[in-house]
Amino acid sequence: VQLQAFGGGLVQAGGSLRLSCAASGSIYSIYDMGWYRQAAGKQRELVATITSGGSITNIADSVKGRFTIFRDNAKNTVYLQMDSLKPEDTAVYYCNADITQLTWRRTLWWGQGTLVTVSS
Repeated sequence: VQLQAFGGGLVQAGGSLRLSCAASGSIYSIYDMGWYRQAAGKQRELVATITSGGSITNIADSVKGRFTIFRDNAKNTVYLQMDSLKPEDTAVYYCNADITQLTWRRTLWWGQGTLVTVSS
């Protein structure tokens, strides 16, 4: 199983970016998927999570009203739409997914991270 995150980059404050994270491999089922971020010198923090049915289970107060998480189960992909970006959103963004493989093994997988830099 692999999780690959895409979409990071440099954007000016007030701008938008969309991150995507695709799961591939011997997947039987994907349960919750989510996005976390880690700014330099800080601990990793939750941004948002979403169930297999599309319900948003968690979203950080700092991004409410600006970020949206959604997924496409047919593509095994989770997205993070980030609008009205602020310099304090600068971080490496990581996706994760709770996956049951064809071997019936269930594991939480992490993507490699994608850097988002918001300039003021």
